[in-house]
Amino acid sequence: MADKYDVKRELACYTAPRARFEIIEVPELAYCMVDGHGDPNSSPEYVAAVEALYAVSYAAKFQSKRELDRDYVVGPLEGLWSADDPATFVTREKSAWSWTMMIWQPDWLSAELVAAAVAKAAAKAPAAQLVRFERLAEGRSVQTLHLGSYDDEGPTLARLHDEFMPEQGLRFNGRHHEVYLGDPRRTAPEKLKTILRQPVAPA
Repeated sequence: MADKYDVKRELACYTAPRARFEIIEVPELAYCMVDGHGDPNSSPEYVAAVEALYAVSYAAKFQSKRELDRDYVVGPLEGLWSADDPATFVTREKSAWSWTMMIWQPDWLSAELVAAAVAKAAAKAPAAQLVRFERLAEGRSVQTLHLGSYDDEGPTLARLHDEFMPEQGLRFNGRHHEVYLGDPRRTAPEKLKTILRQPVAPA
């Protein structure tokens, strides 16, 4: 039996160097997404969104295996983050943040299959009805691997925004993107691994 497809092993954009920034090309990818606003540490809306994404993603995985005979590892949780003032990412003023939480979906899944997965998941997780299936094309991006607590990302983001991007002649070209390679429920904060990504374009 062939190994399950694992996007973290197959696509270069799911690995990043630690302690330095790397410019990469991110391919167009499909995701299940849910939008929201506010501090993820205290928002019931955020918790419900994440639960819904996992419920839909596992329902889609099982349908893919059963109906298409194609199995895969469910992708990591990811988040697109934005704020009226980007400085709030450095200062960690989370109540000012808007977010789109999402989980990658393989290209062979149809919109119809995902819609069926949403309907199935909604029976147990009502917030699943908020999940949408969408493609995202980020293209040229800068990323690095952050090791440690999410609250310690500020200095790295300050270097990215205020030093690396200006030195490389780059500007913002999309929302701040995080890929969570660790599970905060099972991993000590200082050992969490998070890819920090910023889509860019020539200034």
